[in-house]
Amino acid sequence: MRRALVCATVLALAVAASAAAALPRPGALVAGTSLAGVRLGEPAAQVRAALGESYGLCNNCARPTWYFTYRPFAQQGLGVELTGGRVSAVYTLWQPTGWHGPKGLVLGASEDAVNGRLGPLLPIACAGYAALVHDEAGVRTAYYVLNGRLWGFGLLRAQANPCR
Repeated sequence: MRRALVCATVLALAVAASAAAALPRPGALVAGTSLAGVRLGEPAAQVRAALGESYGLCNNCARPTWYFTYRPFAQQGLGVELTGGRVSAVYTLWQPTGWHGPKGLVLGASEDAVNGRLGPLLPIACAGYAALVHDEAGVRTAYYVLNGRLWGFGLLRAQANPCR
């Protein structure tokens, strides 16, 4: 009886730990610091501990890149690029519902709202969209704009190309 109770407790703790490891709904950008709790430079094992083992791999990316989505083959979620086993970039995939950034910014806000709340950002033209960026303390925060609307967020190393 006691052994069964111990086994049940261990199983319950394992299930609780795996349930806690998942892509957050909604995710948050903390400019210059983290996106969905993921920080630049953190080890790959820490990302897996936070977001789980259920991710897709990018076949055509220059660096190992993991795609965490809410359902297999869904477009919305989070991309995590790795260099030397550590996070070198993290960014939203498509426009995940409910994600937000600093000063009350939500995905879908107008480009004017982004600049109005955050001050003027450096615009960088990408193929079919723009990245509005701000560099500080070795980190580039990117606000991705498509058709005049905030489409996504990203964190990269300072001066890195934000076009993904």
